Amino acid sequence: MGYLRWISIAVVVTTLVMVVLVAGSGWATLSDQIGAGVTLVAFLLTWFIVGIRAFNSKITALVYIGILVVIVGTGVAFLPSMAILQAIAYPLVWIITERTRNAIIGNVAVALSVGVGFVIHNGTSAEALLYSGTIVGLSIIFSLALGLWITQISRLSDQRQTLVDELRSTRDELSAISRDAGISSERKRLAREIHDTIAQDLTGLVLVAQRAKRELDNNQIAAAAEQLELIEDSARAALAETRALVAASAPVGLTGEGITSALERLAERYSRETQLTVTVDAQALPAIARETEVVVLRCAQEALANVRKHAEATTATIVVTADGVGLTLSVRDNGGGFDPAVTHTGFGLEGMSERLGLVNGRLDIDSSGTGTTVRAIIPRDVLA
Repeated sequence: MGYLRWISIAVVVTTLVMVVLVAGSGWATLSDQIGAGVTLVAFLLTWFIVGIRAFNSKITALVYIGILVVIVGTGVAFLPSMAILQAIAYPLVWIITERTRNAIIGNVAVALSVGVGFVIHNGTSAEALLYSGTIVGLSIIFSLALGLWITQISRLSDQRQTLVDELRSTRDELSAISRDAGISSERKRLAREIHDTIAQDLTGLVLVAQRAKRELDNNQIAAAAEQLELIEDSARAALAETRALVAASAPVGLTGEGITSALERLAERYSRETQLTVTVDAQALPAIARETEVVVLRCAQEALANVRKHAEATTATIVVTADGVGLTLSVRDNGGGFDPAVTHTGFGLEGMSERLGLVNGRLDIDSSGTGTTVRAIIPRDVLA
């Protein structure tokens, strides 16, 4: 414990100062000086033999305080100037004792021992008793006030340290939670991106490969060659999307030409892969932030993927409009429709809802009549 070193230094320095004072007390008798000197030696040795160990044992602390009371009183009985030992005795009492009540008792005991020492040295005359009583009273008042003040400061310091430790623990817990949440969020993001890009590209490759196989079986070489060319184009697109995903950059479908051109290329690609007629109406759109363009493109991709896998439709229309409320992406098909209230497996609609939730948007599905209309609505304040 580092503070023990400083207390030991204080004890040694106090002892040396008192030795100088005792040695310079020319008015005192030799026997008083020797007695005071022996008392100082006892004071110093007692600290290093018993006092240092008092912090680890209540009984040892009680024994040391008792010895300290006797030493201080004895020293004052030899020389009144030995009362200066109170300057170190009171702090030792307050530091060693754990309970405030015990510290107060020890404090009063030291003050009374000083008073007894004065009486032994000065006698019992009225003047001597008044002098001794005044010294003892003032010592008790100021030592108790100082001790209680220091105790209160120490208590507040301990409370603050406890709060700091709790705050650090809470900060570490929040850091771990934030890290876990970040990992979970990144996993969800990657799952959405893989589903909306690579998984759909691979699904398209499977469908085109099956079509090419049928045409080869029917000996339609020219048509099969066209399908193989489409497979190559789709594979290149999937590779480009994969590289963009690894690099965490913008989707390859988005270029400087904006979302309208990206949607038109998407429609053309789906028309080639599925023989589904896809049209786009997305003119006169305001400036849109790149993050919002990504959301619109991914929602359109997922909606067309659902049309290809489930709708059995022949046509699909992508319509993007913007007004004072926000931007709306609508994807309509002329397929058989479905019941939105029925629980469906798969990641598509849920992934679209989560992606829209990132921009405070929402997903609406209308499949009450012929075909299905999927609407992705994005509020105006997140467009730019």
